[in-house]
Amino acid sequence: MAYSEDHIALAAEYTLGTLDADERTQVETMMSVDKDYAALVQAWEFRLSVLNQMVGLVEPRPELWARIKAAIEAPRQQEQVVPEQTPPSAQTSDVASEDLTPPGAPVLEQELPANAERERPEQPTRPGALTGVPTVQAVNDNVEMLRLTAKARQWRMVANVMAALAAVLLAMIGVQVYRPELLPEGLRPKSRTQVAQVKAPAAQYVALLQKDGSSPAFILTVDAGSKNFTVRRVGAEPEPGKSYELWLVSDKLQRPRSLGVIGGNDFTTRPVLAAYDPDTVNRATFAVTLEPEGGSPTGVATGPIVFSGKLIETVPPAPAR
Repeated sequence: MAYSEDHIALAAEYTLGTLDADERTQVETMMSVDKDYAALVQAWEFRLSVLNQMVGLVEPRPELWARIKAAIEAPRQQEQVVPEQTPPSAQTSDVASEDLTPPGAPVLEQELPANAERERPEQPTRPGALTGVPTVQAVNDNVEMLRLTAKARQWRMVANVMAALAAVLLAMIGVQVYRPELLPEGLRPKSRTQVAQVKAPAAQYVALLQKDGSSPAFILTVDAGSKNFTVRRVGAEPEPGKSYELWLVSDKLQRPRSLGVIGGNDFTTRPVLAAYDPDTVNRATFAVTLEPEGGSPTGVATGPIVFSGKLIETVPPAPAR
């Protein structure tokens, strides 16, 4: 049978003898009607019986025996004193003093030997007894241990409940993420719609820069959205001490405008077309001249035009939505 912490504590304190009369009566009544509870009390007696061995015999102080001996010998010494002839007034005072002797005082017929104190038999000491041990402190420690055990059990139950709640919460989160259809409608996560704005691709233009319809020397690609152009070297051979320079030629401009020197790598990219409107760029002619190394020093074409071409739309702009 399972007992509460209070009943267990009562059984332990009954064994220690720290209960009052009413509580002891309560425990004894429970023991008489409940054999299991009586067995519980007996178990506590076995467990705490070691405390009996911690109580040692207490030797009386030496002067106590001397005081007892003096109290026994005092009446006998008074009997051995020979009374003297005293006046009536003195006798009256002696009688008064004798009346002060407490009645029933013991009279020792035979004087004890002088070594009576030394011949007193020593009181036996129980084996295993410990003297000077604070038994009250030991009892308090056992009671405190019982209370701490009860507290620890309560906290353990609280920890188990919290762990169970955490497990349930974790399971619900997992179901919401992976199998939301298993949950009731109110617990299902609401779907969120995100609108992503995708920029439509801009139109792409290509110009084949060549001479007399032969194979192209350069391929010019223009992005209408960013106004960047890329020149790819295809068949043009490098000239020692010379540089190829790209020009924009339009009837809207007073003179050709330099777009920079074409580098020695396979690809050259420039962002210089942003200064011109789209119509000018789309209708212009792109020409390549052979200039001194590093480009024209005056900003005006000085060498002959060796390659040229016009832009052709290859990718139309995406329709507006």
